[in-house]
Amino acid sequence: MANDRSTLTSAEREKASVFHSWSAQASINPLMVKDAEGVYVTGEDGTTYLDLSSQLVNTNIGHQHPAVVRAIQEQAATLCTIAPQHGYVSRYRAAELILDRSFEGAAKVFFTNGGTEAMEHAIRLARLSTGRHKVLSAYRSYHGATATSINLTGDPRRWPNDTGSAGVVHFFGPFLYRSAYHANSETQECQRALENLEETIRFEGPTSFAAIVLETIPGTAGIMVPPKGFLAGVREICDRYGIVYIADEVMCGFGRTGSWFAFQQHDVRPDLVVFAKGVNSGYVPLGGVILNEAISAFFNERVYPGGLTYSGHPLACAAAVATIEAMQSEGIIENAQRIGDEVLRPGLVALADKHRIIGDVRGLGVFFALELVTNRATKEPLAPYGASSPAMNDIVAASRNEGLLIFTNFNRIHVVPPCTITPAEAGDALARLDRALSVADHYYTGE
Repeated sequence: MANDRSTLTSAEREKASVFHSWSAQASINPLMVKDAEGVYVTGEDGTTYLDLSSQLVNTNIGHQHPAVVRAIQEQAATLCTIAPQHGYVSRYRAAELILDRSFEGAAKVFFTNGGTEAMEHAIRLARLSTGRHKVLSAYRSYHGATATSINLTGDPRRWPNDTGSAGVVHFFGPFLYRSAYHANSETQECQRALENLEETIRFEGPTSFAAIVLETIPGTAGIMVPPKGFLAGVREICDRYGIVYIADEVMCGFGRTGSWFAFQQHDVRPDLVVFAKGVNSGYVPLGGVILNEAISAFFNERVYPGGLTYSGHPLACAAAVATIEAMQSEGIIENAQRIGDEVLRPGLVALADKHRIIGDVRGLGVFFALELVTNRATKEPLAPYGASSPAMNDIVAASRNEGLLIFTNFNRIHVVPPCTITPAEAGDALARLDRALSVADHYYTGE
């Protein structure tokens, strides 16, 4: 077998031995990566790509940040792993740094290996502390791929896994560009979305709901920044009915929107916050749940029925400490906000002026989406909901030829570079994206 493998290319060996997620195995074409640094990724063939995707929107601090690499190396030389019932410096330091940057009343952090596990435990904490079972979640959302989290998810990835028995009730959140409420302003969209949410609660039974789960800014589902007042309205509804408010900040947290957490820009305090990805840029898998005082205290005398062998892994927590400290000392969060305001937003608006297939530009910080359409008047998407299209495939191929790694979902391009990107690098990325979009201009059918 070894001799047979030796005749194959790296890509062939990868496809022959690795089962890839979210893919039909026969059609995958993985980029074989040699190394990465900053905002650049280099393939095995020596081609360098500008990473406009932050991989899966998680390398917030960029690739191979020297302080984080050094912290992992130093932790490995001291303590590679230990069971989670023990304590150690890197774990409590990571928890302290996260709590200090979250919300008033944040009490403790429960560490997991990633966002989907964190969501599972957030729901468990809410259900146990309230004695209720149902959970509200929005359409156009993504919350993970395990049993509960995939049922919370409001996109087509849920469909093959949804038995209808998970106790999840979906509703339409605010999204003016494709409003479910026939609204003609952000204010009207906000009001109608809140009215629909409360009506849903009334008809489903107010005392049956343990929690509502919301991505503060939905990520994979489209980067729809909530209108002013929406999250405050959700907080008020939760308080009225005794429902736990869970903020999913897995993708939008840790600097991506120009603040430590996106909910901080809406002056609200969740009860639980789910995080992962940017907490240490994925250098070592890590996620977690931030608990408020009330839910944390509920388990002071009760055993919490949950845990993980690698909860708060030393290498992961050391990476988190180094990441958060670097974000603070190097002004990385401020840079994300500045890049969004001064480079990405005006640059993407200029692209929309040039390319008619761009129907909408939305986002903030280094968290933007381009909604691609065949007709601006009808808003017909460039790819159908839940699928791709020849036009989107052409854009992806053209981007690869431009040395640009992009994040696409259905008819959208997500412009989500590392928070460390410089103005010059962001301008270069926009120029490459401009040329890539040109290959699909002829798909536009509107006036």
